[in-house]
Amino acid sequence: SHTHTHTQTQRVRVMAIAAAAVIVPIGVLFFVSGLIVNLIQAIIFVTVRPFSKSLFRRINRQVAELLWLELVWIVDWWAGVKVNLYSDPETLNMMGCLGSTLAVMKKSSKFLPVIGWSMWFSEYLFLERSWAKDETTLKSGLRRLRDYPQPFWLALFVEGTRFTKAKLLAAQEYASSAGLPVPRNVLIPRTKGFVTSVSEMRSFAPAIYDMTVAIPKDSTPPTMLRLFKGQSSVVHVKVKRHLMKDLPETDEGVAQWCKDIFVAKDDLLDKHKELNAFPDSELYDIGRPLKSLVVVVSWACLLVLGIYKFLQWSNLLSSWKGLTITAIVLGIVTILMQILIQFSQSERSTPAKVAPTTSSNGSVQEKLH
Repeated sequence: SHTHTHTQTQRVRVMAIAAAAVIVPIGVLFFVSGLIVNLIQAIIFVTVRPFSKSLFRRINRQVAELLWLELVWIVDWWAGVKVNLYSDPETLNMMGCLGSTLAVMKKSSKFLPVIGWSMWFSEYLFLERSWAKDETTLKSGLRRLRDYPQPFWLALFVEGTRFTKAKLLAAQEYASSAGLPVPRNVLIPRTKGFVTSVSEMRSFAPAIYDMTVAIPKDSTPPTMLRLFKGQSSVVHVKVKRHLMKDLPETDEGVAQWCKDIFVAKDDLLDKHKELNAFPDSELYDIGRPLKSLVVVVSWACLLVLGIYKFLQWSNLLSSWKGLTITAIVLGIVTILMQILIQFSQSERSTPAKVAPTTSSNGSVQEKLH
């Protein structure tokens, strides 16, 4: 028994060392390149934006993409996640706005190093999950997008939070007591933000992309930790485009439209469980974009060259002081990576400040175009 425990302990240590050997270099690459992107964003924010907000947005789109493409690379090339896209030709042709994709996020997100700072420069909308405070913030943020110079997507997670079994149970109990359709695979949508978004953007956003995400039975759901470890998954995504002009005119009608979409989404996920695929849609192989690979290889070459030149100039590794500084830097990177991974875990997501039954799942999305 003692020998077995000792063997298990050794195995855990080896796995931890192996994980660190992979995660730390990727973390160094991501955070160093990300800080460079943040610095460029800060410079153009100060020097360009005061004179031309439109030009700043155009430049920032290209700069921000240099960061987001690294995450695309981690998903597509490093972890080899297979994304099966179910859609139709028209919807597929209208997709693709990585650098100018915005999102409605919780306020704490903007304090995340690198990612959160880039979101702030890119004009993401940050809310506190208190409608009394958020209504004005959301309306003013949406109005600022009227003069956005390029096509963009605004990702709105209508359920309001990430999906957990506990939150699903709370949603089911609430629905049962309120006489609503009891959800099986989704949470109850929080329609106030959605209605406000449609009301403010109806005049300049031509369509809504309804996105449904499901994991096949024989696949493990991707997590941030699994992605950084290079562990693959399969993800099925159903995308359907709805023209904004086809939505109801009244706020009450829009709210009911949203609720109906989620009831249909719940049924669709039941069918996916049965068929292990989305029915009545064409399957597209979107492949792995070479652009993300080129960007990451370029960043890696620049970083390796920069580190080599710096070490050559500073003789950092030739003294105990230099070794200590290096160890501290790597430790900071490890801590930042841990923060990023912990932040991504749905089990640690905080409930909404309103009725817990109206909080819900990031795996099902509504995107405004």
